Amino acid sequence: MVFTTQKICSMLLDIFLNTTEPVTAAAVLLFIAGEWGLLKKSGIRGWWALVPCARDYQLARCAGREPAGRTASILSFLIIITNTVMYFIKEDIALAFLVVIVITLNTMLYFYHLQIFSGLTEVYGARRRWIWLWLFSPTRWIPAMLWGWKKERQPLWKVEDLDLEMSRIVSGESAAVMDTGLTVNLKERSAWEFFRKKLLLQDIHMYVPQGHMVLLLGGSGAGKTTFVNAVNGYEKADAQVVLNGSDVYRNYKSMQYETGFVPQKELMRNKDTVYFTLADAALLRLPEDVPAELRKKRIEEVMEIFGLKPVRNSLVQKLSGGQKKRLSIAMELLSNPSLFILDEPDSGLDGVMARELMHELRRVADTGKIVIVITHTPDRVIDYFDDVIVLAKDSHRTGRLAFFGSIGEAREFFGCEQMEQIVKRINRKEEGGDGLADEYIKKYPEVHHA
Repeated sequence: MVFTTQKICSMLLDIFLNTTEPVTAAAVLLFIAGEWGLLKKSGIRGWWALVPCARDYQLARCAGREPAGRTASILSFLIIITNTVMYFIKEDIALAFLVVIVITLNTMLYFYHLQIFSGLTEVYGARRRWIWLWLFSPTRWIPAMLWGWKKERQPLWKVEDLDLEMSRIVSGESAAVMDTGLTVNLKERSAWEFFRKKLLLQDIHMYVPQGHMVLLLGGSGAGKTTFVNAVNGYEKADAQVVLNGSDVYRNYKSMQYETGFVPQKELMRNKDTVYFTLADAALLRLPEDVPAELRKKRIEEVMEIFGLKPVRNSLVQKLSGGQKKRLSIAMELLSNPSLFILDEPDSGLDGVMARELMHELRRVADTGKIVIVITHTPDRVIDYFDDVIVLAKDSHRTGRLAFFGSIGEAREFFGCEQMEQIVKRINRKEEGGDGLADEYIKKYPEVHHA
């Protein structure tokens, strides 16, 4: 296939404009110019209008239709890829097949554009009949240019206002760094998602003394796992985490032995015995220079702590659910960490077994260690905990600190006796909650610093 300069330029122009419809380039370029103005009015950088795929998403944010924008941007990307492939196809059958795909994708994109443009009509307080101009490519540039550049036309709200509304609510100060215990000063933990920075966690500050057993509470998606990963250094955030006077991030290699994390999923081989499971774990979790005799002694110690000596020669697959949980915890306790984090260690256990397990963790905390536990059934074991961390999603789904303090203070703060009622208070209404997360996020800094 021979490509002339004219054909290459035509291909690039089609990809940039992202359209296979019979519409003049001038109309599309006028629409892009209008979109630039619309984005600027909503507090988004106008140059996003020049980026194929991304401009669909950014315009959807202006319209308050972000989910539709996500799908539209993906469809736009697939259309660009398919159009590009078509330039290299010689066979008529393959070309016809790709044409059908492009038509299908464009039809789907049309319906998502309908949602976006309908949202823009509402945001600009225009009459519904304006939607007809938006729906057709030859006329789409008219409302885009009028609303984007006419000063009299202003959106009812700006994207930047919504983004900053909750981010302005901060505690105002950091937790004091102590020589002992755990100090967490987390400014933010972010990731890039659909062409923009997404805050996963923000403004979390606390100090946990040695010997405290802490409940980590929050609804689904509140950022509990993200938080513990930031604390133990597995996923670094814009934060300072200090454990017993040592910076976890700066000294991550050496501090790995000072933090233990037990995931919800058990990572053990069923065909190994309890003793050999611990022996293998000791090789990984203890420093290389630890003598063999000390390793054996440490294995015997953790088996004693968690009552595993009677089943030391039993296969893992023969253990009960409670024994497997104890073994998982014992594997992490081998390195004698100062900070111990457990993700739902009591899942799948009945009330009696759960309390027995928490009793053992309480004993670990009483040796001067910090134990942080995530559990979805906290009320049956709440008497073992000293403090509670409550994380909640704000109106922009960013994990924020809604409370940190003693169990009694938490009950007074939320006006609830049960921890599960607290989760209901902060969960969104569509999740079966009361939707009061923003209220408590705003209230906590005021009460905490009073």
